[in-house]
Amino acid sequence: MASARDLISIFVALETISLPTFVLAGWRKHDTRSNEAAIKYFLIGVLSTAIMLYGMSLVYGMAGSTLLSDISIASGKSQPALFAVAIFMTLVGFAFKISAVPFHFWAPDTYEGSPMPVTAFLSVASKAGGFVALLTIISFGFFKSTDSWQPVLWVLAAGSIILGNLAALRQTNIIRMLAYSSIAQGGFILVPLAVSGDNNAAKSGFEGVVIYILIYAAMNLGAFACVIANARRTRSTEISSFAGLGQENPALAMVFSIFLFSLAGIPPFAGWFAKFVMFRAVLDAATPSAVVLGVLAAVFSVVAFFYYGTVVREMWFHAPADLGDTSDRKIPVALVAALSLTVLVVVVVGVYPQLFARIGDLAFRVG
Repeated sequence: MASARDLISIFVALETISLPTFVLAGWRKHDTRSNEAAIKYFLIGVLSTAIMLYGMSLVYGMAGSTLLSDISIASGKSQPALFAVAIFMTLVGFAFKISAVPFHFWAPDTYEGSPMPVTAFLSVASKAGGFVALLTIISFGFFKSTDSWQPVLWVLAAGSIILGNLAALRQTNIIRMLAYSSIAQGGFILVPLAVSGDNNAAKSGFEGVVIYILIYAAMNLGAFACVIANARRTRSTEISSFAGLGQENPALAMVFSIFLFSLAGIPPFAGWFAKFVMFRAVLDAATPSAVVLGVLAAVFSVVAFFYYGTVVREMWFHAPADLGDTSDRKIPVALVAALSLTVLVVVVVGVYPQLFARIGDLAFRVG
């Protein structure tokens, strides 16, 4: 998908990513919740794919080619209003993959019903794939037609940030909280892309998306690894099951706190740099619409700290529940390795952000 420069190859790559995830979501075939998760994911996925393919067919009809280079030339010329409609419909499929509002309905139920390792995979790999495709098709195909795609991305970003954070505040289940958090984080990742068409902000916008995706992957995978480790201990995914974790397992509580603070964008962890590149793109754009989006992102970054802080408070300031004998619930070596790797990335990038800054600059130059 990352190397695709043609609508057909992008579509095939997107579906190649999607089909296995439909199966993975329903992996526990005798579990009704898993079945429900897979069906919702599949039905909404098929619907969004149909709309996207129809949009691509309209783009092909007006550009006369499926090559992004030819579509880019066509988007720079005067086009009928139907061309903007075609771009909107094409973006719908990608909005589903990144669970952007209002195409997010599958995410909370699918995340909760899927096996937790699958949920971790969906929250990162599926979202990263969608963003890579979205970045590719806009930068190489639709970029010159800013009036068509930029308002769509602005609305998707604003809606995802607002609804994702507000919904996460009300959750009592950690999986659903992280699902809505993932929707909100998707909105934050969309911000640099949504303002990249303003005042030569393309470089900082595209770099911001790439850097944020990489940091988000480490933070979210680490957070889900902590949830899996705690679920083995408590047999529960309720936020209340984290009560007293700081006394029971201080190392796991400390690592999970690092991931939560990083997701909230608090220094010195990597999340602060992800927020920094997002706001840098907004400042480079410096248009009224970009400033409004930046203010929304700033306000709801503060809101996000409340629900992340709720979990931290449960771990460190609440008494642990009586779980009986937990000697047979040790964290597997593979899970410890995953936690070690992700926390290393989050801490190192937070202290030395130039590491990912160079990756983002390289990605823009290669593109």
